[in-house]
Amino acid sequence: MSERYCVIGNPIAHSKSPEIHADFARQTGQEMVYERCLAPLDAFDATVRALVAAGYKGANVTVPFKLQAADLADRLTERARAAGAVNTLVFNSSGGIIGDNTDGAGLVGDITRNAAIDLEGKRVLLLGAGGAARGAVVPLLAALPAELMIANRTLATADTLVERFTSQLAQDQRLAACAFDDIGGPYDVVINATSASLADDMPAVPASAFGPGTLALDMMYGKDPTRFMLFAAAHGALTRDGLGMLVEQAAEAFLLWRGARPDTAAILDRLRLAI
Repeated sequence: MSERYCVIGNPIAHSKSPEIHADFARQTGQEMVYERCLAPLDAFDATVRALVAAGYKGANVTVPFKLQAADLADRLTERARAAGAVNTLVFNSSGGIIGDNTDGAGLVGDITRNAAIDLEGKRVLLLGAGGAARGAVVPLLAALPAELMIANRTLATADTLVERFTSQLAQDQRLAACAFDDIGGPYDVVINATSASLADDMPAVPASAFGPGTLALDMMYGKDPTRFMLFAAAHGALTRDGLGMLVEQAAEAFLLWRGARPDTAAILDRLRLAI
């Protein structure tokens, strides 16, 4: 009998996760079923407990339940604890719930594998200091950039992240914070982890952040480039949206559950054509 997994969210009908994991299962010869699960906004915990009782082996978690998932888990991985949010749940044989966060690893995997950019020794600018940014800091630092600058509209929030993650620094690495008004540049990589693109808006990043060869990555994705991507391209940057990050974080979850790492290139190409 195939083992069962799902993605939990509200709304959830738009999720591409079942398609992605079905492709991964075919690639790796895995017998598994992956479904969408709509959880009532006031019943996330009950929904997860029901999945555990029904014999599910794990679940992905999306908006708006990632913080609740962190509270629900019996144990958090180091990267989930650092992020303060969970996007992947593993249900063990005794009914325990392990919470992990694969978003940051997916981001770094997309940059290093799909965009073929080595982050070691680079200057990286991370825009935003919310949950998406928080989940990216530890994986980004592990890729050994020379500098990671966290820029946020409210400097104090970015400062808090710097204080939280200073202990993760390798020798000769720099982790710092600034307000949007104080962003210098150019940077080798600029990552938009703000929610601005959801509202078809633009984070207040200056043109000086970009230069020829800068990779400007927006965590959001869609059929058309975001305003951030258009602005960055107009100032010499190479642009990338968050579709690769979506696929790579799914591959990290699949590896946790099934012990096999799928090839992401083919599914990424197919999803791009289907948008």
